[in-house]
Amino acid sequence: MPVLTRLIPSPVVVDINAGALDDLAGLLADQRISASGKLAIAISGGSGARLRERLSPALPGAEWYEVGGGTLDDAIKLADAMKKGHYDAVVGLGGGKIIDCAKFAAARIGLPLVAVATNLSHDGLCSPVATLDNDAGRGSYGVPNPIAVVIDLDIIREAPVRFVRSGIGDAISNISAVADWELSHRETGETIDGLAAAMARQAGEAVLRHPGGVGDDNFLQVLAEGLVLTGISMSVAGDSRPASGACHEINHALDILYPKRSASHGEQCGLGAAFATHLRGDKETRDMMVEVLRRHGLPVTPGEIGFTDEEFVEAVAYAPKTRPGRYTILEHLDLSTDQIRDAYADYAQAIGS
Repeated sequence: MPVLTRLIPSPVVVDINAGALDDLAGLLADQRISASGKLAIAISGGSGARLRERLSPALPGAEWYEVGGGTLDDAIKLADAMKKGHYDAVVGLGGGKIIDCAKFAAARIGLPLVAVATNLSHDGLCSPVATLDNDAGRGSYGVPNPIAVVIDLDIIREAPVRFVRSGIGDAISNISAVADWELSHRETGETIDGLAAAMARQAGEAVLRHPGGVGDDNFLQVLAEGLVLTGISMSVAGDSRPASGACHEINHALDILYPKRSASHGEQCGLGAAFATHLRGDKETRDMMVEVLRRHGLPVTPGEIGFTDEEFVEAVAYAPKTRPGRYTILEHLDLSTDQIRDAYADYAQAIGS
């Protein structure tokens, strides 16, 4: 008997709407995630603490844990503190660092994770990866997908607009990442998962082609859905390949070479995606990316986030070292530093900077 379908690891519930947090306890009970209300909730000291005041009356059985930062040590301390209690689930309530720590801690103590995002800065809120700083720099740790994802658009609107812009750059970079995956499939025979590629690409295309802006609820809904779909696409593929190509290699290189001056993840990935698309010779997509990034207030040149052109060239040259074994347009072209410098000059001229 042939295998006719496959199971896709995904959350039991995805709730994205204005006011989604108003009945968090009821949602978890209805979905049989936590009928008792015994939850371990990880929060930050900022927005998380304010939300605790709002949510505590409806969650009397919950215990709250303040997370110090986004390091591996922070995640281990969180797990050690939580394992002393008896809970139905772990809730990560906050931005990317808090959710990544909660993901790691939940996996370590064997509990399901509910991701409650307070901003849309990147696609990690629903991915099977926890990105945490460690002694060697930054590491990615495999974890189960969240069992539930809750995104309250009212909360998202209250977050600084730079977080939404970062999420836009990360989502749009999917288009470049999938193009790199397809390039590797043609050139090296790397297996490509068509479903994962389709999910990631369509998530990016939906954001790229939406006419709305960061203050538009409909646009925020599309962006949130796109980031969730991107996370699920990584689960389908079994790694970050659907959402990580030359765009992310360039981002990682900027982080490594200039750690004190790095911009947000999504800003750097969006810039990296536009330049990688230029290197692939896809002028139409490059121009659309640049137009949309500019419309949303994201950078399209390194100078707009505090890097010189030469520093960007050095980062592009270093980028392949950040993901050994990954084949993208950077590995395919294998450009010298002088050739990268010339390619960037062509890109800058083409986009009118």
